[in-house]
Amino acid sequence: MDDELDFIIDSAKEAMDSAILHLEKQLLNIRAGKATPAMLGSVRVDYYGSQTPLNQVANVNTPDARTLTIQPFEKNMITAIEKGIMQANLGFNPMNNGDSVIINVPPLTEERRRELAKQAKAEAEDAKIGVRNDRKNANQEIKKLDISEDLQKSAEADIQKLTDTYIEKIEKIFAIKEKEIMTV
Repeated sequence: MDDELDFIIDSAKEAMDSAILHLEKQLLNIRAGKATPAMLGSVRVDYYGSQTPLNQVANVNTPDARTLTIQPFEKNMITAIEKGIMQANLGFNPMNNGDSVIINVPPLTEERRRELAKQAKAEAEDAKIGVRNDRKNANQEIKKLDISEDLQKSAEADIQKLTDTYIEKIEKIFAIKEKEIMTV
């Protein structure tokens, strides 16, 4: 019986870990003032008829905190890259110099910072919901087991402690991101 309980708890922990990883990945897409290649992670480019991630057709670099340069592997891809960036609707205005695409990342306004902080908060809330759903699923699995009530209550308490730990981790991750966004 203990093996089944351990398996349920480990499965819940694994699911909660994936919620944290997903949150961290989503927060990377929310820019916080300085330019990073991850800002263009959602950009897709028409590469000979198929939609391809930007990082597979070009090198993305950050020469300074306010500039992104995109060096295509093939020169004829410059216009497709510009079009892909515009279609991604990231609020960037790409320019090309014939060899590469340059994006000047505008400084964030106070209003935009607040919007980004709200967006980050929404992502954190989604992660918390995911963790709570994982708790609910684990508790349902525990109830299905043919075990004593005391053992069941103990296992549910363990799941709750695990949930509280992960909710706390999510709040810390959000607090760090919010501070990063709001810092001018």
